[in-house]
Amino acid sequence: LVLFISMLFLTFLFLFLALFPGAFNCCTKISDEIPKGILRKVEMFEIQKADGLCHLEAVILYIEDRKFCVSPQIRKVRKWMKKNKHRIPQKKSHGRKRRRTKNIKKKEKKQ
Repeated sequence: LVLFISMLFLTFLFLFLALFPGAFNCCTKISDEIPKGILRKVEMFEIQKADGLCHLEAVILYIEDRKFCVSPQIRKVRKWMKKNKHRIPQKKSHGRKRRRTKNIKKKEKKQ
C-alpha cells in the first residue's frame, strides 16, 4: 500500500512538472531598489507577468548564472528595458529544427 501511494505521488508530481514547467521558476520576492551600475552587467532579462502560475509582476535580470528579481516600477529599469529590448530571450520553437549544412568544396585534382 505504501509503495502504491508513493508511486501515485511521484506520478502526479511528474505530471504537474510536465504541465507547468515554470511553476518553480517564479520570482517570489522583488527588490524596489537596484544597485548602481548593475544594469551594465545584465546579460539577458525577461518579464514575469502577474497572471498564470506566477502571482507577482517582476523583471528578471540575469547576471553571470544568477537571477535578480526587481520591480518593473523602477524608473531606471523601465528606461533600460526600453533601450535594450533585443535582450529579451526569444521563445523556443517546438518545431523541428533545420539542420545547418556546410558547403564543402571538393578539391579539384590536377592532372
